[in-house]
Amino acid sequence: MLSTTTLVECSFVTGNISNHMGMFCPLDNPLLLQKHLRAAPWEKTRYLFKNSHPSSKCQSIYGFSCWKTNRKGLHLLNQIIKILMNVAELTTKAQLQELSQTLHHTMHSLQIEAGSGEQQLNIEDGSRAGKAERAEWVINPPAPPGLCHEIISSIKTAVCPNGSKHCSSSTKQTRSRTAGFVSFLHNLFPILIWGRNYKATKFRNDLMAGLTLASLSIPQSIGYANLANLQPQYGLYTSVVPPLVYALMGSSREIAIGPVAVVSMLLSSMLQNVVDPVANASAYRKLVFTVTFFAGTFQFLFGLFRLGFLVDFLSHAAIVGFMGGAAIVIGLQQLKGLLGISHFTSKTDVVSVLKAVFSSLHDQWYPLNFVLGCSFLIFILFTRFIGRRNKKLFWLSAVAPLISVVLSTAIVFLSKADERGVKIVKHIKGGLNPISAHELQFSGQHVGQAAKIGLISAIVALTEAIAVGRSFASIRGYHLDGNKEMVAMGCMNIAGSLTSCYVATGSFSRTAVNFSAGCETVVSNIVMAIAVFVSLELLTRLLYYTPMAILASIILSALPGLIDIREAYHIWKVDKLDFLACAGAFLGVLFASVEIGLLAAVTISFAKIILNSIRPSVEGLGKLPGTDIFCEINQYPMAIKTPGILIVRINSGLLCFANASFIRERIMKLVTEKNDEAKENSKEMTQAAILDLSTVTNIDTSGICALEEVYKNLVSHNIHLAVSSPRWQVIHKLKLAKFVDKIGRDWIFLSVGEAVDACTSKMVNFSSC
Repeated sequence: MLSTTTLVECSFVTGNISNHMGMFCPLDNPLLLQKHLRAAPWEKTRYLFKNSHPSSKCQSIYGFSCWKTNRKGLHLLNQIIKILMNVAELTTKAQLQELSQTLHHTMHSLQIEAGSGEQQLNIEDGSRAGKAERAEWVINPPAPPGLCHEIISSIKTAVCPNGSKHCSSSTKQTRSRTAGFVSFLHNLFPILIWGRNYKATKFRNDLMAGLTLASLSIPQSIGYANLANLQPQYGLYTSVVPPLVYALMGSSREIAIGPVAVVSMLLSSMLQNVVDPVANASAYRKLVFTVTFFAGTFQFLFGLFRLGFLVDFLSHAAIVGFMGGAAIVIGLQQLKGLLGISHFTSKTDVVSVLKAVFSSLHDQWYPLNFVLGCSFLIFILFTRFIGRRNKKLFWLSAVAPLISVVLSTAIVFLSKADERGVKIVKHIKGGLNPISAHELQFSGQHVGQAAKIGLISAIVALTEAIAVGRSFASIRGYHLDGNKEMVAMGCMNIAGSLTSCYVATGSFSRTAVNFSAGCETVVSNIVMAIAVFVSLELLTRLLYYTPMAILASIILSALPGLIDIREAYHIWKVDKLDFLACAGAFLGVLFASVEIGLLAAVTISFAKIILNSIRPSVEGLGKLPGTDIFCEINQYPMAIKTPGILIVRINSGLLCFANASFIRERIMKLVTEKNDEAKENSKEMTQAAILDLSTVTNIDTSGICALEEVYKNLVSHNIHLAVSSPRWQVIHKLKLAKFVDKIGRDWIFLSVGEAVDACTSKMVNFSSC
């Protein structure tokens, strides 16, 4: 049986052999024909057959042309040879004519198969031309933008996020300057857009949500101010101005703005090392306002110049660990108020806090503080449990802190428990936020430290706020622009620093209450701010006898939401290196300080990035059965290796000095392993290696040198190197470095499949030579 040819055309010719050009093959020697056909000629060949039988009285010549292997053409060719071999039996002209008719009939019946062969030939010709053309597309793309162009484009995008239509006066515009200004205002103040369609039904829901939010915010704000080593009114101030500013500029509908536990603890732990909050309360307060101004400025600049990626340096795992450690530290610090301890350590690590607690127990302390605080802590936690069991009673857990403050204050006032050792808040200054612009300090020895603490506070506050906002935005089904949120947060903290507020951000616990209360828009923040302002004007005198133990219990009741053990376990299961960052942040905050915890988390995260960069995955590829897809053999064991060809994919976005040596050694190791496996079969020895660079987005000179060394090593082993799917910057730099000229332009391909086909064909050529 013939197995190496494809019939393209068949014709019936007569006459003398001298009138026809072709390869002569007598009919009485069909084996000679098969020998020629098995040679698999690369060029089209015409075979001629002559009736050379001695008994034949007529001479006829039959011819057809062949190309390469195809099963359909093989069937037709065998049919024709079978007919032609009968020519030797013919003796009359009539019999020859009958044979001619049979031959034409056979051709007609098999016309479809012959046509398919001819079509295949045309397709093969076109395919080869197409592959060459696509290779030129890869080698000769447009020049990529230069470094200066990328920098200028980044600045334009940062300054003009909506394009250049409002940024350049030379550009022809259809809109007037007024329309451009209005568009700018709409982007800066989203309330101008949704405020047009605001209805009374929405206000009713926002009013109820805002009042519910205020009932939780008032006691929490007083407690968080105490945590930040500030007087209670500053926590209430922070719940007035920042929420109003955010309502004008923010885009989240559910987020509740105000002081939070983590930022309060962060300011307390870092600032008390600079200025003593007890010995010099005025200087400490001024430093807090200065830090708040710097935090707002950094947040505003992050949003203006699209630098939101800086917040991502604190990974999700690091945030989980940091929040958990901070929650435990905050909880331990509340033992001061819960036990009524007068002298306490200024350190935040768990060892120092526990030492201070145990040493204070030997001195005079008042159990009534503990009894009062624990009683209302149990009450708050019980109402929260009821609210979770019955969603309709969510308001009960929201107003429980305020109820606790009212009842405990009444108990202390009526029983005169303050004379029996119960610590109380005492005087709270009321009235509108006083202006604090004159208290900002931009000169002196502490400015640098204030800027550093402001930067850390800005990142931590933004991380918490954006995480909270995006969580609830996904539930409501809308997108939250992180950069706009940064601008809004920055403006509200700058305004807050000028009006006696400290760093404010989005609170998860209050946002959850706001969401559960049915808020529709940020008007709930406005209602909350007004309610807090009314409290400052009218109710501050009533809070004189509020026990400190109640404030501690309110803070303690909010801490369980910061400790997410289930998420930490999920991180452990999914990614052990991520869990290492989580554990580093947790242990750093718990046993050292907030700064050490953040530094440990960022360091471990960067170490993970560097480790993945310097030791990227370099894997061999194989073809999935029944497809044209080439996948990693380790991931898909059913993938079939191509005999004589090693296909390697570099799974790294950057081929640079950090990983060039590792990648070079890994490629050569794969070549050696493949050749060791193929020692018994010479046909399996590697003759070509294909580098799939589809995942490599850029390359530097070290990476190019590594590829050149790989090429030299392969050539020394008589292995040809091919490159497939190079990205824009990669092929541009390879051309500039003359690497394309070294390996040959014929060895650059658009895809792995085309590279395999070309290498297979060239290997056949080399073997036939």
